[in-house]
Amino acid sequence: MTVVTELELPEFDYSAPDLTGEVYHQRLAETAKHGWLARGPFTYVVLDRGGAEFFLRSRETAFPGREIADLFGVTSGRMRDHIDANILNQSGDHHRRLRALVGPAFTPRAADRWRPDMRRFLERLWRPAASSCDFVAEIARPYPALVITTVMGAPERDAGRLHEWSNWVQRQFDVRALSTELPRIEQAAGEVYDYVQALLERRRTDPGDDLISTLLAAEDGGDRLSHDECVNLLLNMMSGGIDTTQAQLSHALRLFAEHPDQWALLGAEPERAGRAVEEVLRFEPITPFTARICLSDLVYRGIVFPAGTLVGICAERANRDVGEEFDITAERDRRSLTFGAGAHYCLGANLAKAELEEALAFLAPRMRGLEPAAPPAFGGVEGIYGMEALPLRWTP
Repeated sequence: MTVVTELELPEFDYSAPDLTGEVYHQRLAETAKHGWLARGPFTYVVLDRGGAEFFLRSRETAFPGREIADLFGVTSGRMRDHIDANILNQSGDHHRRLRALVGPAFTPRAADRWRPDMRRFLERLWRPAASSCDFVAEIARPYPALVITTVMGAPERDAGRLHEWSNWVQRQFDVRALSTELPRIEQAAGEVYDYVQALLERRRTDPGDDLISTLLAAEDGGDRLSHDECVNLLLNMMSGGIDTTQAQLSHALRLFAEHPDQWALLGAEPERAGRAVEEVLRFEPITPFTARICLSDLVYRGIVFPAGTLVGICAERANRDVGEEFDITAERDRRSLTFGAGAHYCLGANLAKAELEEALAFLAPRMRGLEPAAPPAFGGVEGIYGMEALPLRWTP
């Protein structure tokens, strides 16, 4: 067998400054023509569905949050505390215990109860007489932050602050931001930690119909969440549930502006929103590269990946094994890997899907003739692949 370090592999630089939009997709497709594995700046990059499933589902891999933090000198402080406690960085019995305790709060049924609030926020953000906007600034950015305030039991007036904190804390997954903006990330982690602490204390004495109260009451066989576990789970929910949904909704509207026939179909049949969301998630995942570290020597396809090897699983290539075309009418026989797979499948996936479904079903009948008003401004693909601006126009 061959050790992965001995292979001659194509290079794929996921930190390249021009790696956005179609350039990003084209470069990935070209690299994948040379095989299922490439060499990146910090990791090996897995470029097909089989390899992605293997490394995501293996019990001998883990999310390397602590290793990445060490690499960039994040060895103490609130950001390091958050990384150490993040459910992504837990494994084994402790991870299973946390999932068992909080799982009921994140089921499809649990997400559905917030749909009326989602529609209420969309009504608030919508301007009936408008015919153009920067979609990111006016709808995609405020919408998920408002939803998370309600789900958590936070005041709606705090939505702007929650969005700002989420945007910075999520950069813990962005190698470029960790290199250049670590002090601001640290500051946001400290501020949001204090905020969640105070919110938790208020709900402990005055419970309500919200996620905080649900977590405080969560029990499984007499076992309950500790105070610190509640704090960190809420931090995960907030930081992982705002910036990500904003990014995915922005890409959804960009895709539909580029595919007007499919937007018209969705506008005529908004009940297709669920299928449309699945196609958006498949075609343009906002988590393009998910990292894993090998906990022991792993053998896959006759190649040895030594313990400590970092791999980046490319959801974009894995998802597109069933088609390179964006088509909400196509029947896909595989679930996308945008939310991951295996033990660390995203806890908030059902809530995110519900938010996206409600947004598309609401907007499609109201934004007839959707088209780009100017070129979009893309963010980088190293962490959460979002958009900085998305100018759109339509027939009011």
